[in-house]
Amino acid sequence: MNRRRRIYEGKGKIIYEGPEPGTLVQHFKDDATAFNNKKHEIVDGKGVLNNRISEYIFNHLNAIGIPTHFIRRMNMREQLIREVEIIPLEVVVRNVAAGSIAKRLGLEEGTQLPRSIIEFYYKNDELDDPMVAEEHITAFGWATPQELDDIMALAIRVNDFLSGLFLGVGIRLVDFKIECGRLFEGDMMRIVVADEISPDSCRLWDIETNDKMDKDRFRRDMGGMLEAYQEVARRLGIIVSQERPVGSGPTLVQ
Repeated sequence: MNRRRRIYEGKGKIIYEGPEPGTLVQHFKDDATAFNNKKHEIVDGKGVLNNRISEYIFNHLNAIGIPTHFIRRMNMREQLIREVEIIPLEVVVRNVAAGSIAKRLGLEEGTQLPRSIIEFYYKNDELDDPMVAEEHITAFGWATPQELDDIMALAIRVNDFLSGLFLGVGIRLVDFKIECGRLFEGDMMRIVVADEISPDSCRLWDIETNDKMDKDRFRRDMGGMLEAYQEVARRLGIIVSQERPVGSGPTLVQ
């Protein structure tokens, strides 16, 4: 990445200019953050695992006709992606009550929801990513009604795929977050899935034990975050049991 122009740096990734027009390079960092960066550690190897897991999922989404920004993995920490105009929304799909919805509605964590629920959050760190309604989104011009329909259709399709994928390896998909972007191709524009899909952006519970295999291990000071991510990768067949473990675990950031 020497001398390559940095476009943007977020909490978990850095975006660089790509080798060709219309492309970018997405670099996965080892930073683990929670509560809008109020809690922050370096977990050695997390970026490598998230890169591999997200690559696996995005390749499968592309293969079944769900459009994404992903082109290919370049190395252990970087992906080549299409340049898109990110829509400033976090799209959360919930299948089981956990996290903020359990607190807001007084639900017991682990309660199966009557149906999958889609929520929208406005991407703004200074405002702590507030939850917003479709009326807010269209009124403030963050997305058009047609784009919202496309986003929700993509979210439902991703949920169907991920639920089956993880169920097949003994993992319950509790909820997940995606981001979407506008991909311009000549005079055409379409909405695609962007960002990443990994244990950083999903709640994943072991079906038999309900053990958490996601970022909640960091949020809730449970420990074993790296080991949980490695187990997800192992179950998906991304790494084999004999493969040398990635990273050495967390380091506190002062």
